Amino acid sequence: MFKLKLPTDPRWANIAEGNIEEILTDHAWCEQKAATNAIGLITMLPEHTEIVTELLAIAQEELDHFNQVHEIIKKRGYQFGRARKDDYVNELMKFIVQGSREDLIVDKMLFAAMIEARSCERFKVLTENIQDEELKVFYRELMISEANHYTTFIGFARQLGDPEKVNARWEEWLEYEAKIIKSYGNKETIHG
Repeated sequence: MFKLKLPTDPRWANIAEGNIEEILTDHAWCEQKAATNAIGLITMLPEHTEIVTELLAIAQEELDHFNQVHEIIKKRGYQFGRARKDDYVNELMKFIVQGSREDLIVDKMLFAAMIEARSCERFKVLTENIQDEELKVFYRELMISEANHYTTFIGFARQLGDPEKVNARWEEWLEYEAKIIKSYGNKETIHG
């Protein structure tokens, strides 16, 4: 579905499961950042009422996911740690074009779509490879949500820009992401 060029090695799930407290804390902060990103996009598109409405729903859903992860952390007696630096996301940010307003907005939508696509793929790997039954179910539900967000962001990009150019640019994003993801998959973080 996402056409990611380099799938996550299933052994990453073993690394993640080796430190559930860390993966949950990192995941919670990823959800908070996703909500913040959706709000940032709203500020760029006030004239697009329908898109703003959908972005607001995404932001609220991401905050709900943040709350769900936080509740799991509390229920398990884990310590909720400080926000983590997400090197993967920072690497992706470098690929956002700084051209025209339209190009910037389209690229920010594709940036969001890429993060959602990789997160969805990682949640699928967790669902299929961890022993923790509660988290298997939890990550399966979130995987579906992330897939919907990916579809929404790609759709917004095509709506706001020329669809053919957006599709070509998405292919560039996929190639770029494949180059950087090679250095990830060895830490107990969602993108690490």
